[in-house]
Amino acid sequence: MGGGGRVRCENTADSGRELKDTTQYEAAARKRTLAAAALIFILIPATIIAGALILDQSMYMPVSLLIIIYTLIPFFMIYEKRKPKAREVVLIAMMSAITTVIHMFFHITVPIQAGTALVIISGIALGPEAGFLVGALSRFVCNFYMGQGPWTPWQMFCWGILGFLGGVAFNRIRSGRKYGSEKKRLIEIGSGSISAVAGPMMCLVFSIILAYVSFMILPGEDETFFGWRLYVFGAAGLLAGVLLQRKRLPADNLTLALFTFFTTFVVYGGLMNVCAMITASPLEGGDPVSFKTLRTLYRAGVPYDAVHAVTAAIFVFIFGGVFIKKLDRIIIKYGIYR
Repeated sequence: MGGGGRVRCENTADSGRELKDTTQYEAAARKRTLAAAALIFILIPATIIAGALILDQSMYMPVSLLIIIYTLIPFFMIYEKRKPKAREVVLIAMMSAITTVIHMFFHITVPIQAGTALVIISGIALGPEAGFLVGALSRFVCNFYMGQGPWTPWQMFCWGILGFLGGVAFNRIRSGRKYGSEKKRLIEIGSGSISAVAGPMMCLVFSIILAYVSFMILPGEDETFFGWRLYVFGAAGLLAGVLLQRKRLPADNLTLALFTFFTTFVVYGGLMNVCAMITASPLEGGDPVSFKTLRTLYRAGVPYDAVHAVTAAIFVFIFGGVFIKKLDRIIIKYGIYR
């Protein structure tokens, strides 16, 4: 009895320590995410806009380097109480290299936006801070081969924010020491269930219906429903879906594909249309920064943004689960971020 009592006491103490470690881990993760969100949604956009409007267009490289520096801050908050291990930094570098190479390969062969898909996968598997770093760094390196320009900081920001949103939206929190049941939970990827995304999908469908109704009632100067309303109402629908969900999404193939499609179309497409307006305005013959110019760009950009989103979603649907499983096994085997 005495030995059994001691075992039970030790098990209880271990459970208490694990619970405390989990609570501390999740509290630290929330702290990092809030810091990253402040940098991503306030400091980085302010830097990009200041660089585009105040500095000369040729100053895009210092702005790009500043974005990378900003991105490193929340990422290295993961190592708040210890030095980063080489294998942890190597994993980020590996995903950045794979994203760069695969994106360039498909860019010159088959027009599939695999790079966008891999950035989202990186955020889901490695966390929001690492996802933003992989996205920003990969886009910076890609443009050395595909062409640097004033659009580079915008593309870095757009890819980075997709990785960040992937890490925030999906249920991939790791709580430290629990390798047993945690391992099974991490690497199990379902085949997909529409019930998991029914609420957010309803919000998006309803927002698109509202966009069409607003066009029918108040068309203004718009000749077609396909334009800025899709992006604005789509962004509102995404926000409403997040508030309705109130919990992280399951990482199954269907949910991954739907998330990739809508965030790529609304977030990446919406921001890059703004980029096109701002970067082209100082050029000779360029249209001024105005809502009229932006409306024209949104209308013209719908087909490209739709193809971009569809091809990225297809890649995630086919290969997303495979990549996430492999990354989870690496994280568990080598104790990454522990």
